[in-house]
Amino acid sequence: MDFVTLKKKLSTYVSAKGYLTNVSDEVLYEVLVAWENWTGSSKEFYRGLGFSQTQMAGIIGKAKKLKREGYFGASEFKQITVEGEAASSATTQSAPCIGAELVWTNGRIIRFAGVDMLLDFLKKSA
Repeated sequence: MDFVTLKKKLSTYVSAKGYLTNVSDEVLYEVLVAWENWTGSSKEFYRGLGFSQTQMAGIIGKAKKLKREGYFGASEFKQITVEGEAASSATTQSAPCIGAELVWTNGRIIRFAGVDMLLDFLKKSA
């Protein structure tokens, strides 16, 4: 996202007193993506958008909360591999799931090569 475009979008939500109010969820998501991809200092990020640290902290915090709650959904799929699984992944890709599958309430499926990996996952997530 271009900083100029994002700055203009945010400026439409500035109240008469100079506060950022009622920022839409789409703009919150765009700010969060820009923040996560930013490589410079946070001060430069705030200055580039033309807002103070306290104003942007509230916006970024609200966006992070929505992301944690799953409101934005998964923007990209990121495959996670377990050490030692790379050698056995060629055999598991040609056949349907040999080990175990875990279906979350939101419809996401996690496949495990073995039941022991599923048990380790459940122990760590509990």
